[in-house]
Amino acid sequence: MCSFAAHPQHNFYVETAHIIVIHQVYELWFKQLLHERDHLAVMLRAGESASAARTLRRTLTILKTIVAQVDVLETMTPLEFGAFRGHFADDPTAVARAGWPVPAHVQSRDVTVALAPDPEVQAVLIAVYRAGGEAANVAERLLDLDEGMQEWRYRHVKMVERTIGAKMGTGGSPGAGYLATTLKPCFPDLWAIRSSL
Repeated sequence: MCSFAAHPQHNFYVETAHIIVIHQVYELWFKQLLHERDHLAVMLRAGESASAARTLRRTLTILKTIVAQVDVLETMTPLEFGAFRGHFADDPTAVARAGWPVPAHVQSRDVTVALAPDPEVQAVLIAVYRAGGEAANVAERLLDLDEGMQEWRYRHVKMVERTIGAKMGTGGSPGAGYLATTLKPCFPDLWAIRSSL
């Protein structure tokens, strides 16, 4: 078995390689997620629920993969990470085109603003779930997607807190404090209706 003495400079290069490789892999996965998002939008607009569900399943598998990759980053100690530092829009009209009475104010909303819970949308979603079928299946996969995004964001926040605490993030970003503000659901109405189903 080969062995070599640990050397601080060697450790620095190994830890730097960990960060660079993982972030490059993340970049590739996030590009794929954007591709899947665009494909999903096309499928939903076309009313292709089965294809939309397959795209969502693939997206969820990618999310599970990137969540698991946080484990690699968490093998670094704060000192190792410190040495390195020193040198992911929806289409509500698709549901309306499927015959569900989506409120007009939701269909014309500003998509650059995060969704807020809406009782009228929740009433439509409850009806979708109670009717069953492909629309309910797609809604449930969207909930899975939301959960996967929140899981990744949570793991990301905890990894950053573990390695740098409250320090400023890489590139001058606010760090963990900002990341914690992203721990919000993408589809709040899908969560809000759970006790009504």
